[in-house]
Amino acid sequence: MSKRKAPAPRSKVAQADTWDLTRLFSSDTAWEKAFARLEKRLPEAAAFRGKLGRSARQLWRCLEFSNEVGLLLEKAGAYAQLKYSEDIANPQYQAMVARFSFLATRFGEASSYINPEIQAIPKARMAVFLKDPLLQPHRFTLECLLRYRPHILSPNEERLLAMQGEVAETPSKVFDQLSDADLKFGEVEDEEGNLVELTQSSFRGLLESPRRAVRKEAFHKYYGVMEGHSNTLAATLNGSVLQDVYYARARNYPSAREAALFGDKMPVAAYDALIAAVREALPTVYRYLELRRRALRLKKLHFCDTYTPIVKDAAKDITYDEAVDLCCAATAPLGNEYVNAMRCGLSSGRWVDRYENRGKHSGAFSYGCYGCPPYILMNYKSGVLDSVFTLAHEAGHSMHSWYSMRAQSYQYAQYPILLAEVASTFNEQLLGRYLLENAASEQERVLLINKQIDEIRGTIIRQTMFAEYEKVIHEIAEGGQPLTLETLRGEYRKLLDAYFGPAMVVDKELELEGMRIPHFYRAFYVYKYATGLSAAITLSRMVLDGGEQERKRYLAFLAAGGSRYPLDTLKTAGVNLSEPEPIRRAMDVFKELVDILETMV
Repeated sequence: MSKRKAPAPRSKVAQADTWDLTRLFSSDTAWEKAFARLEKRLPEAAAFRGKLGRSARQLWRCLEFSNEVGLLLEKAGAYAQLKYSEDIANPQYQAMVARFSFLATRFGEASSYINPEIQAIPKARMAVFLKDPLLQPHRFTLECLLRYRPHILSPNEERLLAMQGEVAETPSKVFDQLSDADLKFGEVEDEEGNLVELTQSSFRGLLESPRRAVRKEAFHKYYGVMEGHSNTLAATLNGSVLQDVYYARARNYPSAREAALFGDKMPVAAYDALIAAVREALPTVYRYLELRRRALRLKKLHFCDTYTPIVKDAAKDITYDEAVDLCCAATAPLGNEYVNAMRCGLSSGRWVDRYENRGKHSGAFSYGCYGCPPYILMNYKSGVLDSVFTLAHEAGHSMHSWYSMRAQSYQYAQYPILLAEVASTFNEQLLGRYLLENAASEQERVLLINKQIDEIRGTIIRQTMFAEYEKVIHEIAEGGQPLTLETLRGEYRKLLDAYFGPAMVVDKELELEGMRIPHFYRAFYVYKYATGLSAAITLSRMVLDGGEQERKRYLAFLAAGGSRYPLDTLKTAGVNLSEPEPIRRAMDVFKELVDILETMV
């Protein structure tokens, strides 16, 4: 008789396996008191209205107040969001997140005059202000803000946009609740005869099963449920895209994509060059998929066959503690300070919420606030090699925060996402190299080379496909055409056919993938995974093949936080993402790995 394997309720999880949120607030009661104090401070937000152009000191006082309240809001929001993530069906924490969101929106509304008022300061007077010693700590913040002058509206218009803050979150909230709380996918019997609850977290692990019947059942059950809610998913994604288009037009951007790229000073041409460079490499992708089909001895390759290891019985049972040891050994080239801080955080420091529990947020993330631990949510599974790489990935984010918080003041400690995806995938590159150098057998080497190929395929090629999809559907909406279920499926199908090619059978159900990716509700984010790994491949090779200078330059990159534009920070580290060369180099590495694998299987 099969055993039932279902996630434990939160109350049954060992404390040592959870994160320690007392560094944020000692209890829910302490959070409530802090929240009440924040509510009382709301009227202070209007105190500087009409005064920002009077003197550098007045402007400085306003910016200091914004930072002070911003940090308090960040801390309250982090606690609420992390508690909610422990069990998203818990009504207490659903309410806590909603209350925080409402308060943050009210602060945004009350302070919405600040940016347009700064923009209204005459250029000559602002030039004088920027020379004042008081404003030097805020100079880059102000210079970034002044770039937005053409996109800042009148105070009343800014207030109206700020009032829409909670409404703007509706599509992503609906998707999160539908995806992580309401949809039930049933159970799948795994290769050992255990009944496994099919969830967002377990889906990927089941697709890695060596038994094809398990993979097929998981795929079809999962997408069968998605099919039953396809109209809702389409309407939700359509709502998110229309909001992107609305906000871009309201702020006078040529397109939603240009609005999203503006903050990072990322050229639109570089986004298009990413797509072009990856499309040039698609013949190698087709060659790899055909190699995978032959290695698995399949007549036809389906999507459910693209994650399982091509080497039989190669999976290892790696405990969480062993994964920590591997991450620390792999990052040893970065020095003792890096390794010791990371080891403490991943173990006794309790940055990490380690394992899946009933109702827990799916996936993984790193999240914290200034002056507090950079917490990590995991759904670690000891029999899934990807879990080790995910831990290394999220630890890369958290160590990025650790360094930036120690080197930068509050306003510059938060680094752009474009840089975040470099630090995380850099760690994965180090881990892959370490495991490969210490492989115990030819079989293990095949597994790890295959893993590196799949990482590039999943993070650069697949995310570029997603980025192209976001570009296409936003352009359709901006052209005034409706994003119906049929349109979304049809556009995604075109990309599936192009990116997978003739070596794989594209099941019709896979067209629904274009509506189930959470990042599509935070549009034009996914391209940063592709550019991030491309940069990480270059930087990791510099560190591994270089010496002390390369190590220090990389750590300086981590410590830079958000004190410069991301492309400038990367150029200082040795990578120029405004050109297609880093993408092409990554695609060359992909081809080299496929060539090697062909000689081994």
